[in-house]
Amino acid sequence: MSAALRRGACPALSAPMPTGDGLLIRLSPVSGGLSPKSLIGLCESAARHGNGVVEVTARGSLQFRGFSASSAERFAADVDALGIAVRTGVPVEVSPLAGTDPADIADPVPIAERIRRAIAEAGLAGRLGPKVSVLVDGGGSVSLDSIAADVRLTAEVRDGGVVWQVAIAGDAETAIPAGPFGEDAAVGYALQVLQSIAALGRDGRARDLPVGGRLDHWRPFAPPSVLPDISPPGGEIRSVDLATPPSLATSEIKAAGAISPLVGEMSGRTEGGAKGRDLIEASSPPPSLPKRTVPLTVRLKSDRHTFPVTLPFGHIDAAPLIDLARHAEALGIADIRPAPARTLLPICPSLDSADALRAAAVRLGFVTDPADPRSRIAACPGAPACASGKIPAREIAERLAGALADLTDSDLSIHISGCEKGCARQAAADIVIVGGENGAGLVVQGTPKATPLAYRSADGLPRAIAAVARILTNLGAERAGGAKPVPEAIRSGRRPGDSDIAALTQDDKARLAAAFEQGRP
Repeated sequence: MSAALRRGACPALSAPMPTGDGLLIRLSPVSGGLSPKSLIGLCESAARHGNGVVEVTARGSLQFRGFSASSAERFAADVDALGIAVRTGVPVEVSPLAGTDPADIADPVPIAERIRRAIAEAGLAGRLGPKVSVLVDGGGSVSLDSIAADVRLTAEVRDGGVVWQVAIAGDAETAIPAGPFGEDAAVGYALQVLQSIAALGRDGRARDLPVGGRLDHWRPFAPPSVLPDISPPGGEIRSVDLATPPSLATSEIKAAGAISPLVGEMSGRTEGGAKGRDLIEASSPPPSLPKRTVPLTVRLKSDRHTFPVTLPFGHIDAAPLIDLARHAEALGIADIRPAPARTLLPICPSLDSADALRAAAVRLGFVTDPADPRSRIAACPGAPACASGKIPAREIAERLAGALADLTDSDLSIHISGCEKGCARQAAADIVIVGGENGAGLVVQGTPKATPLAYRSADGLPRAIAAVARILTNLGAERAGGAKPVPEAIRSGRRPGDSDIAALTQDDKARLAAAFEQGRP
């Protein structure tokens, strides 16, 4: 096992990363999922050699904490003995339901495999940094919109055929679009971008490329089968004739191997691609109920079913996860897949087995209802588990969930961070509580690195956070007549270039600070 990684790199099985509570190890199974027996073995090993905390990351990787250098080696040996193959090299991510999801516009697995092979053939794995990633979204039931990647390929239906919309440096909302391509051209374009990132050095990312805010005139030079080291010396991507339109004609799409959505096991996306849509999209929720309150079960190919089992605040002790895996095994469930949004997707052989496992998950403390307040809260271990933590973040989150139970119509995101590093959530949240030398600080619509509006002691903190949440809820109703969710209502007043916090007036900020300090609206 190599030396521990510097902070900010990816804590792979072979190179764990130091954190405030020991070494951290992250892994993604090559198969996409684990058998219940393998998951039980991993959890037992994590409890034996680490601190027994198991996490699913926002991108859908498994994460284990609390190792020493020697115990991390023993854990890695257990992983090998369990026969679990883990992903290495440049991540090329697909939906955890890829290949089984009838809602996919196109199966992302073949194109993802082509990109992996092309990366290997071009020798890029050793030249790209550990954070560089590619995402291939077939457009199915699992939302990948909030996952950022250096290169994104998203299946779309155009003119009776399938194209791959390529974009770089961001999530579905922020990535810069390059235009639609057939499969061959999309793979070639992705490789060209990766070559250009590699030319910047190991710290290079797609966001560092001099794109100038637009990609509509870029074109890949060649398909991956003939791609040499094509990146220019400075990492820039050369443009072609601007008169060449970026869109592809239907004949070009079909020539590139695109398949009509009317043929085979493909279907169009039934809902839009908004960044905040639920992890699993129900194609037809009951019209009398808000979608977010419906316990979601998705029917897969071969009459199998799945539903999201979310780890509260993204983590759980090994023991209840072992119990859940044993229940799954007894029900004939052979595959449990880590998924984005800190979730597990059990692939159930029948609807009855899915219902039975859901009932067991609820008893064991997992989140299965999207209306559960815990689904809106991200929290790191905090003090005392983490040496960097200034407040007991997860203890606060547990108590906060009860205080938010009456805010059933709110979609506010909340991040409780033991310190300014913000390990539990990279994206901005509507309410952030950050531990510091002055106590617990309040940040609204930002990250833990922002300057807090106010501070208070950790005593009574859940009540104070709930007070802030009620004010934000009321502000949303006041500004939008109750028609918009709070974040959208507040942000709709922004000018281009404003930060989220700029949408709040000084009076709003003073009101929020006072409520936080006093513990009441």
